[in-house]
Amino acid sequence: MAEFKNFLGIAATILVFIGYIPYLRDIVRGKTKPHIYSWFLWGFVTLIAFALQFNAGAGSGSFVTLAAAIMCLAVIGLGFVYKSGVKIVLIDTVFLILAIVALVLWLVAKQPVLSIILTTLVDLFGFAPTIRKSWNEPFTETLSFYYLNTFRFGLALVALQKYSIVTALYPISWLVVNGLFAMMLVARRRQVSLANL
Repeated sequence: MAEFKNFLGIAATILVFIGYIPYLRDIVRGKTKPHIYSWFLWGFVTLIAFALQFNAGAGSGSFVTLAAAIMCLAVIGLGFVYKSGVKIVLIDTVFLILAIVALVLWLVAKQPVLSIILTTLVDLFGFAPTIRKSWNEPFTETLSFYYLNTFRFGLALVALQKYSIVTALYPISWLVVNGLFAMMLVARRRQVSLANL
């Protein structure tokens, strides 16, 4: 069983890198415009989530989280190089501040369960600016990326060597959030397309 879980963990990690190819390509083409606040928080916090998962015995299922953190840094870099130009509004800054507050609470808490809850909350707060941007401009995100994310977080969940709140909360949260976000993008794209007819 451990070998099968390792296989799933490796497959999910490879899917991280494959899944980012169209996203990074779309940034270069100017089609996808990443919200820097979201990606900054995701990169930083995902590294913390990886450390928590790995220390709690998640095994190969945690390598998906590490790969995602590395790719977040790539998105930030390309976002700056290709000037994603996403408009930052007050509510984006509010969510950034809430995420930083949760991060400070995590640093103070030093409890694995509370830490993963706060880390996951920080990441979810980090998603809020991207959701706001994408609601208004649903074609500024790469839809296939979020479908693949949903699938790979499902694989990562199955690949966990040990199940607990510390190891499973992060992939479960992102499986659900990516799936819901993909559905929102599809619905908003239809609405925008119909409105432009």
